[in-house]
Amino acid sequence: MSASPSPLPTQDDMRDMFRAMVDGDLHEAQTVRDFYDEYMSVMDLTAEFYLQTIQIVFKEHQLPRGAWVSRGRKIDPSAIETALMTVEGELDDISGVGQTKAAHALTPNIPGARRMHWEQPRVGHYGIFNGRKWREQIMPRVRDFIRANSGS
Repeated sequence: MSASPSPLPTQDDMRDMFRAMVDGDLHEAQTVRDFYDEYMSVMDLTAEFYLQTIQIVFKEHQLPRGAWVSRGRKIDPSAIETALMTVEGELDDISGVGQTKAAHALTPNIPGARRMHWEQPRVGHYGIFNGRKWREQIMPRVRDFIRANSGS
């Protein structure tokens, strides 16, 4: 199987899955199928919400310009004073490297000790919050950051 599956199954992925089935390795074949079933599942948001987000955040850049108004209230990230951890994947082909890190510049009232940015080497968009690298390398950092900043 491919070390880092693409968003859509490739011919190699399908050939490997078929080969695993022919060889009787049904567990491996099911693992690949489960991955793609989850990856290509329908999201829990409406098309209107998704398109509105693309328009406001990515096309009009309302958040960094200080122009975003939602439900009659101005969105002001500088009002956030708690803690902030951002995570990116080095190989993310959907959200460019630096995109989430930009949140730190928008939140100047968070003390430096309560900030963290992590760029996970050799992981793409989907792998940031799914799979082995999430479980073994990213989630422990997220967990530790939450614990360190929970106030308990």
